Amino acid sequence: MEREPLRGSYTLTARLEIVNKVGMIGKVTSAIGKAGGDIGAIDLVEITKEKVVRDISFAAKDQEHGQEIIARVKTIPGIKVIRVSDRVLLRHLGGKIEIANKLPLKTRHDLSTAYTPGVARVCMAIYEDPKSVWALTIKRNAVAVVTDGTAVLGLGDIGPEAAMPVMEGKAMIFKEFGGIDAWPVCLKTKDPDEIIKAVKYMSPGFGGINLEDISAPRCFIIEEALKKELDIPVFHDDQHGTAVVVLAAVTNALKIVKKPIESLKMVVSGVGASGVACSKALMLAGLKNIIGCDRTGVIYKGRKENMNFMKEWFAEHTNPEGVTGTLGDAIEGADLFLGLSGPGVLTVKDLKKMNRDAIVFAMANPTPEIMPEEARPYVRIMATGRSDYPNQVNNALGFPGIFRGALDVQATQINEEMKLAAAYALAGVISSRELDEDYIIPSVFNRNVVVSVAREVARAARKTGVARRERKIYGSYQL
Repeated sequence: MEREPLRGSYTLTARLEIVNKVGMIGKVTSAIGKAGGDIGAIDLVEITKEKVVRDISFAAKDQEHGQEIIARVKTIPGIKVIRVSDRVLLRHLGGKIEIANKLPLKTRHDLSTAYTPGVARVCMAIYEDPKSVWALTIKRNAVAVVTDGTAVLGLGDIGPEAAMPVMEGKAMIFKEFGGIDAWPVCLKTKDPDEIIKAVKYMSPGFGGINLEDISAPRCFIIEEALKKELDIPVFHDDQHGTAVVVLAAVTNALKIVKKPIESLKMVVSGVGASGVACSKALMLAGLKNIIGCDRTGVIYKGRKENMNFMKEWFAEHTNPEGVTGTLGDAIEGADLFLGLSGPGVLTVKDLKKMNRDAIVFAMANPTPEIMPEEARPYVRIMATGRSDYPNQVNNALGFPGIFRGALDVQATQINEEMKLAAAYALAGVISSRELDEDYIIPSVFNRNVVVSVAREVARAARKTGVARRERKIYGSYQL
C-alpha cells in the first residue's frame, strides 16, 4: 500500500560519501525508510573506484525527526555524511526580494530625467503641491511592513533580525497578489513610544503601514497611537487580517450548518491580539455569546489573575452568563471553537461537549490546538492555519486586497466598515454551488480574491468618507 506523504514535512538533502560497493545505497535508503523518512531524489555528484558521492533528499516530520534520520545514516559502516542542507534555508539565501527599476537608466538623458537635474522640478512640484506626492512618487503603491520581532509566528520574541524572513515573505505576498511594493522595516527597540516615533518619521514615503508580529498588549497601544498620528492606513495584520479571514470562513461555515450567527456560542482559546480582534469582528457581525480562555482559564468580569487592559475590555464585553473555570467547562454546548493559542489545547473529550454540527477553527501554527485527524469524527467543519489540510485560514487572503483597495482610493484609514466589506467579499468568492465542508474559504492562489476584496474595500472607503480619490481602475474592477 502506498504510504501517505508526511504532513507538515520539510525536506533535507544529505551529501554522503559512500564506499563504492554493491548494496551500499540500498543500506542508506533502507535506514532512511526505517527511521520514518520519505525519500525523494537521489543524485550522483562524484564517482571514483573507491567512493561514490551522492545527494539524497528526504522529507521528515520536523527538525528533530530529520536529525534522528541523519543519526541513523551515520551508524552505517562505510558512510560519511559530508553535509546536510535544508531546502527551505537554501531558498532564503540572499533574501527573497529585491528592488527593480521601472524606468530605463541606459543613457545620459535617462539619468538627467530620473535624477539630476530633472528631478529637481519634480521635488519643487511636490513642495508647491504636497498632494502631488501621491502622483509623482512610489507613495501611492508603497507599504511599510513594520515589526520589532517580539511575536513572530509561533516562535515568540526572537528579535528584529530573526523576524526579517517573515517580513520579506510578507512583502513577496503583497507584490505577487496585490501588485503592491512593500518594504520590511525591522526596528531594534521594544519601546512602544520609540516604535511610534520611528513609524511616524518614516511615514511620508508610504501609502500605508502594516504592523506585524508585535506582542500584545503593546501592539494595541502602538496601532491606536499611529492611527491618531497619521493620515494613511495603519493596519495590524495579526489582529485585523486574521479577523477578516476568520469572519469570511465563519460566514460560509454557517451557510452549511444553517445556524444564524446571533444564536451561536463561541469559545476562544487565546485572548491576545488575534483573539480579541476576531471576537470584535464576529461581534460586529452579530455574534453575542463569546467566552474567552487563556492559560489561567476562562476570562470573566472581576477576574484578577493574568489580566491586562485588553483582557479587561474582553471581560466587560463577553461571557454574558459569567462562566468560570477551564476551557473544558466553557465549551459545554458551544457551536464554534476558535483557537489562536497553542498545540494540544483542545481534546476529543471537549469536542464531545459541543453542540451538533460543531465548527472548529484550530489555527495555532505549526501545530493546531487539535489535529484534524482527531477532530474530524466529532465536528462538521474543521479549519486550521496550515496549507496541508482543507480550509486554511490564511491572512494572505486578506491583506493584499485590503491594502490594494485602500491605496487605490488613497484612503486615510482602514475602518471597521472596510474590514467587514473585505470579509464578506472574501466569503462571496465561493459560490453556493461550490460551498462544501472542506471548501469554506478560497485558495490564496485564486486571483478573484484580491480583485473582489479590493473592490469592496474601496467602495466602503468611499461610502464612509475616508477616500481621497474618487475613481480607480485596477485589474478587472472599476469603481
